[in-house]
Amino acid sequence: MDIQIELPGVKLGVVEADGVSVAPSNLELAKEMDAICDRLRSAYTVESVMELDSIRAVRAMFRLWGIDPARYRPSSEALTRRVVQGKGLYRISNVVDIGNCGSIETGWPYGSYNRALLTPPISFREGAQSETYEGIGKQTWHLAGRPVLADAAGAFGSPISDSTRTMVTEAAQDVLSVIYAPAAASDASVKQAAERLAQRLESFAGAKAARAEIITKL
Repeated sequence: MDIQIELPGVKLGVVEADGVSVAPSNLELAKEMDAICDRLRSAYTVESVMELDSIRAVRAMFRLWGIDPARYRPSSEALTRRVVQGKGLYRISNVVDIGNCGSIETGWPYGSYNRALLTPPISFREGAQSETYEGIGKQTWHLAGRPVLADAAGAFGSPISDSTRTMVTEAAQDVLSVIYAPAAASDASVKQAAERLAQRLESFAGAKAARAEIITKL
């Protein structure tokens, strides 16, 4: 799926997965989540998380967009802080949990969306004045000046918090997952993250096919 990037300093890892079965995470995925969390907790504290190169790079990317990452925390940083505090990852569904695993492994924000609810063209751009959406687990989120993924119907996602409009529920069968990586990240590392995400969607969410690609700003 083509995504037009209008903001600087970012490259996107994009995975399209067909025929997924959205359900609670099975035992094998839960074990993988716990193992990743254990490694993070043993290696980092909340304070040292802030010194991770990946977290610093994402914060710099946010500042490039005019966003204060201390006020609007990148989703990857929020998840990592939660894990090292001993709270563990949220258990939402296999598809969402897979994305969260990748996010804390890489330090980059991930988003997963119900592809059937998207209407191209899709762009990654700055939110317009008065633009809003209902955030997942949050009230109406005001998007002016903030980084958003948008389709023909308007904004639906962000590396901060996604919308309820295109959220992945058990009704979803085809999924679009997006990795928001700093432009300085190597293509090889973003490709590896996207391919790992695709493999997990096949292994743990029954995806019949999963395609991974990298999109950069023209």
